[in-house]
Order: sequence, then C-alpha cells, then structure tokens
Amino acid sequence: MKCPLSLAAVILLFPAAGVAGVFDDLTRELLPAVQESSLDDTTVVRGVKEALATGTERAVKEVAKPDGYFGNRLIRILLPDKIQQVANVIGTLGYQSQVDELVLSMNRAADKAAPKAAGFFGDAIRQMSVEDAKGILAGGDRAATDFFEKKTRGRLFEAFKPAVTKSMEQVGTVRAYKNLLDQYEALPVSALTGTQSLNLDDYVTNKALDGLFAMIGAEEKKIRTDPAARTTDLLRTVFGQ
Repeated sequence: MKCPLSLAAVILLFPAAGVAGVFDDLTRELLPAVQESSLDDTTVVRGVKEALATGTERAVKEVAKPDGYFGNRLIRILLPDKIQQVANVIGTLGYQSQVDELVLSMNRAADKAAPKAAGFFGDAIRQMSVEDAKGILAGGDRAATDFFEKKTRGRLFEAFKPAVTKSMEQVGTVRAYKNLLDQYEALPVSALTGTQSLNLDDYVTNKALDGLFAMIGAEEKKIRTDPAARTTDLLRTVFGQ
C-alpha cells in the first residue's frame, strides 16, 4: 500500500507541552484498532484518526511553546510590505529597537493563541468519514493538511482572533505598533507617503494560522517521503505497507 498520509505524521515529530489532554479520549478510543492483525479499511481509517490526533496535538504544542513562531524561520511572522517600508525608514534613524519589539510581540501573540487549535482539530478528526480518511491516504503531500484547513480555518480564525487581540495587549504589540507609527509620522518623509495603517488583529491571526498549517504541511510531506520519519509502531504499521 502506498503511504501517502499525512497529518498523521504530519505532526508526529512535534514534542512539547501545553495542550495536554485534548485528544486523550479520542486516542484511547481509536488505539485498539492499531493492534488488530489485518489492515482492512476500518483498521486503516481508525489508525489514521489515531495518528492524526496524536500528531496534531504535538504540532499545536510546538507552535505554542515560547518563541514557537519567532524561533522558526518557516513560520516567523514578519511585517507586511507597507509597514516594512515604514520600519526600514525609522530603523535607519536609530529606532530599530522599536521595529524589533513589534515583530517579536506579534509572534509571541501568535504563540499564546495557538493552543486554541487543539479542540478544533480534535472535532475534525472525530467527524472524519471513511471517504475522508481514504482520500487523505490516497492524496498528495498536503492532503491531510488541506483537509484540516478546509474543515477548520474559518472557525479557527474566529477563535484565534479574540485570543490574538488579548495576547497583543498583554505582550505589548499594540503599544509597539503605535510607537513605530508615531516615530515615523514625526519625520518629514511621512508627509510624502501618508500614514500607514494595518488591522493588526486580522493580520496576526491569519499569519498565525498560515504558520500552523505550514508546519503541518512540512511534516506531512516528511512522513510521506521519508520512512525514517515514521517514528511509531502505528505509522510503520499503517504507512509502511
């Protein structure tokens, strides 16, 4: 059997702590299937669900740890182009620390919001049909990632946004952003370019979700293409055929 999955493995390499217990019941419910001797459709589907539950939990923990976003170049949240132009100007005038503070605080707000994803992924796994699981197994490098994004992105945005807003207040993002714009608007050059504005809540929320799904996609591809990445008996049983 081809081993195209996914998210199963997707995030199985992620260790950490922070969102414990969200998938415990689901894992206990599905794990017995892995112990069955034959890999019929039911066994494979249930095995996929168990692997996805474990992997997704670990992925969320990885991005939710301190500097989970900022410390990872793959998902680090950067300033959008129009604000980066402002940052470039004031950075050369001795205000680079304000720029750095803003970037770091946006990423730390994303870290704090990330645990919100756990419950949504658990729900998506529970609701997965036989057809969904087979489609993931037979799909491309991002089949599982795309499944989760389609099923959860809208609800995740609504759940993440308030958490991001609160986190940005706590870690000083709003203050850092205002300081950056104040410094810029005090310069003569600002009269030429006009005041720049950004909906920080929407921007950081979307970037946080982009980063989460990017991590899932990268790990999914690794599991599909690298046998050494199948680090559990379950992955070797279901995806090593």
